[in-house]
Formats: sequence, structure tokens, C-alpha cells
Amino acid sequence: MTVLRFTQAGNLIDAIRLPFRKDKELYRAFHNMLGFYPHDISLYQEALLHKSMLAHAKSGTPLNNERLEFLGDAVLDAIVGEIVFHHFPRKREGFLTNTRSKIVQRESLGKLAIEIGLDKLIRCNDHNQTHNSYLAGNAFEALIGAIYLDRGYACCKRFIIEKILHRHIDIDKVASQEVNFKSKLLEWCQKHKLTLEFVLLDETKSDDGSPLFNTKIVIGGHECSRGKGYSKKESHQKASKNALHRLKHDRKLHDELIGKRAD
Repeated sequence: MTVLRFTQAGNLIDAIRLPFRKDKELYRAFHNMLGFYPHDISLYQEALLHKSMLAHAKSGTPLNNERLEFLGDAVLDAIVGEIVFHHFPRKREGFLTNTRSKIVQRESLGKLAIEIGLDKLIRCNDHNQTHNSYLAGNAFEALIGAIYLDRGYACCKRFIIEKILHRHIDIDKVASQEVNFKSKLLEWCQKHKLTLEFVLLDETKSDDGSPLFNTKIVIGGHECSRGKGYSKKESHQKASKNALHRLKHDRKLHDELIGKRAD
């Protein structure tokens, strides 16, 4: 109750100050989206700035949303992990990990960014906006990083619960959905015009004598991941899941593959 009164009082003060702000429209846009006014608007502006704009800080260092994206990714994982942990008190670690992964996967974050109108605020040149499928999802993670630095963890968590989960995500429905990682990886490769190969490395026996398949994935000539399973299908799924995770987090690999396609 005290926190709520503090938040309402803070928003009232920020609303009174609004007419004197330099970027009034941007402040209003974020208030409508987040439910509060930014304190340090520069953080949110940075969260909207894609590297294709080639912007630089006064010191001369490149200025874009990649650092905030890195921070937001970690904060988002922690918040969603905590929410999922408490929402499913009887479920095991594997179930919790899969559910969190479904919520924070780049495709889901991109859709959320569009649903809350964040995509309309992103500063990016037209070429990259057309071809970078990760653009909106990256900006969403950067936004979380900006909120964390500006308002702290509790505010980030409140935003995710009140503005995202309550309005856009049904956790129970998401948890029950089966994710076809192989299909998602195939779609990604087709979209970026890249070859995708599943190579069976070996077939061994597990401790109980069951067959165990080891598969590697090669995208555009680059080995991206491996996965083991008790069937070829399971090994393909696990390797595909690992490849999607790496494509999300390994920016160097992602850029190399996209650059190769552009060549």
C-alpha cells in the first residue's frame, strides 16, 4: 500500500512537470506504455536506438541499445524465472526452464513489442527495419534494461506482471504449448535464405542399453549446435533448441550468418 501511494505520488509530480519537459511526446508515449514517467529519459532513448543509426556519444563511443539489451535480457530472465517459479510450485526444473524459455524467446518478445507499440518508437534505418527480424525483440529487452537502471528491479517486475502478463500472456496456456524448435529453426533459415543441415554424428547406447543419437546442426556452413536424444527426432529437437538459443545470445554468429546471406 505504501509503495502504491509512493508510485501514485511520483506519477502526479512527474505529470505536473510534463509541460516543462523538452521531449513531452516521448514522455507521454512511455507513460501510456509503462504506466509511469521515465526519470532519466536518455536511458529510454538509448533503448530505442538501433546500431544502424551509427550514433555516437559525446566521448565518441558508439551509442546504441546493445548494452541495455544485454542487461535487459538478464533482468527479464530473472523476473520471468521468479514468476514461473511461484506460479507452478509443484513443477520441476525442466518444466520451469522450458516455460520461461517460451515466454522470453525472441519471437515472443518481438510480438509483445508490437502489441505495446514499442516498435513504432524504435529509431532504425529503413533497410535494417525491413530485414532484421530481431529488431523489436531486442528493443523490448533494452527497454527492460532501461527501466531497471532508471527505476530498479521492483518496477521492472511490476511492469512485466501488470502490463505484460496480465494483458498479453496466459502463463498456463504458454506452458502447455508444445514448441517445435526444429520447425522454428527451419522458418528462421528460410527467412534469411540460409541452408540448414542435420548431421548424425554417431549412434551409441545409453547406460540402460537404449539407442542414443548425437546430431549436429550446420547453418550456412557454420556448425551451430549439437543435441542428443533417444531418437533422431528428439536429437533434432534438442539441437534445434540449442541453435535457436545460440542465435539469440551469440551476436557474432548471428551477424556472420546474416552477413553471409547478404553477400
